[in-house]
This record gives sequence, C-alpha cells and structure tokens, in this order.
Amino acid sequence: MTKTLKKLLLAMLGSLRDLLPIILVIIFFQFFVLQQPLPNIAQILLGVLFVVLGLTFFIHGLEQGLFPIGESMATAFARKGSLFWLILFAFSLGFGTTVAEPALIAVADEASEIAATGGMIDTTAAAKKGYANGLRYTVALSVGLAIVIGVIRILKGWPVQWLIIGGYILVVIMTMFAPEEIIGIAYDSGGVTTSTITVPLVTALGVGLASSIRGRNPMIDGFGLIAFASLTPMIFVMAYGMMI
Repeated sequence: MTKTLKKLLLAMLGSLRDLLPIILVIIFFQFFVLQQPLPNIAQILLGVLFVVLGLTFFIHGLEQGLFPIGESMATAFARKGSLFWLILFAFSLGFGTTVAEPALIAVADEASEIAATGGMIDTTAAAKKGYANGLRYTVALSVGLAIVIGVIRILKGWPVQWLIIGGYILVVIMTMFAPEEIIGIAYDSGGVTTSTITVPLVTALGVGLASSIRGRNPMIDGFGLIAFASLTPMIFVMAYGMMI
C-alpha cells in the first residue's frame, strides 16, 4: 500500500512538472504583459489540481491497462496466424477508438454549427446532428482503414516513408478540387484523431505486432500507424466534402 502511494505521489509530481511550462507561460503573460491579476485564483488552483490528478490517473491507466492489453492482443493475433481476424481487429480498433475520441466529437459538433451558420446545411438540429455524425463516422472509417494499411505494412515490411509521401501527394491533389469550406476541417481532422484514446492502443498494436513477427524490428516497423491515422482523415473528409 505504501509503495503504491509513493508511486502515485511521484507520478503526480511528474504530471505537475510536465504542466509547469504552460503554467509559467500563463503567469508571465498575465502579470508581465497584460499586467493584470489572475481572476478567481481559488478556482484556477482547483482546476490545476484536477488537471494534475486527471493527467496522473490517465498516464497510470495507460501503463497499467491500455498499453499491455494492446500489445498482448497483437501478440495473440500474430500467433493465431489468422490474417482475417487480425485485419478485422485492426479496423475495429481504429474505428472504435476514433468514434470515442472526445476531441473529434467536439470538432464535428463545432463544424456542424459553422456549416449551418454559413448556409452549407439547414439550421435545424437534425441537419446539424446529421452533418456532425457524417463527419465523425467518415473520420472513424478512414482511421480504421489506416490501421489496416499500417498492419499490412508491418506484415509485408513495406517502407513507411513511401506510403506516407504518396498519401500526402494525394492530399495536395485533393486540396485543389475540394470545397474551400471543408479543407480546414479536413486538415484538423487528421490531428484530432490522434488523441487520448486512439494513440496508446494503436501504438501498442503496432509495437506488439512487430515484436511478434520474425524479421521485424519494433523500432522500425512497430511505429508509423499514428502517421497513417493522421493522414487518411484528410483524404476522406475532403472526399466527404465533395460529395455532400
């Protein structure tokens, strides 16, 4: 019990250290540039405490739960030797984690509000919800496909750089033809998909799979899935914007 408590306190100190740069930035600009006192100091300190606690428990949860289960499942699928179940698991993992991403939900909802204000869609709640869900599931589908491509790359040993270069060339070409209103959303979609839920599980899948296959180097072949997960949403969302 004492050992666990000590480990938790050390983790909290680590989280506070990680947050210290942004805290110092806020203090500097608030006091020396804006030259104003911090409003609601007690509320701010309470909020910082919650952030430290949340970050601590989140990182601890990753280390104790998500990373181990991701690696163990990848190893189990590799040993099972069934390509079908491995591909299905990879797609389901990418799709499921992306649908649950809070950042994606927030961006999709905001995009629907802006689209309604700009006259792209009706201002009714149903229209905005349909647009947000369409955007959200388009991104989730693209990430599922991205993880499948990444898993096949690990199995085949393809160089990651050529696939990424080819993908970004396609992004540049599609940017020339996509509606202006969707381009920024498409680019941002590539960022919000690689957030708190998706990254740990997808990274664990890649490393675990590369570690289980003879002739694969986890450092070379295990990483790169996140790059695919950031790339494909830009392509799919621009295609979504061209079709609606």
